[in-house]
Parts: sequence; structure tokens; C-alpha cells
Amino acid sequence: MRGKKKIRWRDLSRSRQRAVVVGSLAQFTLAAIAWVDLARRTDAEVRGSRRLWAFVIAINFLGPIAYFTFGRRGGVVPFD
Repeated sequence: MRGKKKIRWRDLSRSRQRAVVVGSLAQFTLAAIAWVDLARRTDAEVRGSRRLWAFVIAINFLGPIAYFTFGRRGGVVPFD
């Protein structure tokens, strides 16, 4: 890694800073929705281990997408 300059937040343009913030918010929102969905489902409505899915959801964008694609059985859970 010698010779590579470390990029700091203040070195980014405003548009890149906004893109990082928007991407981060989208990632955390998607993960939060997935965790709430997982918490509201019964064991029969989840494929595999609920604990494993809780950890998988924490993996960037891929975790929540994998959960919504492969981890759920059945339809939508009501949001009372």
C-alpha cells in the first residue's frame, strides 16, 4: 500500500460525500427493514436459522437482499 494516498472525507467533493451518505442510509434502512421483518416472522416462516439470517442481514446490501430473496417463506407479515 506504499505510495497510495489515503483519501479523507474532506478530500471528497460534495457530490461524492452526498453519494456516500445516501448509500449508507439506504444500506442501514434496508437492513433495519429486514431485521424487523425477521423479528416478526415465526420459525416456520423463515428458511434456516433465524440467528444466521440476523448475521447475514448485517452484510452490506447483499445480506438484506439475500434474506428477502431466499430467507423468507410465505407472504407478507402484517405490520400492526
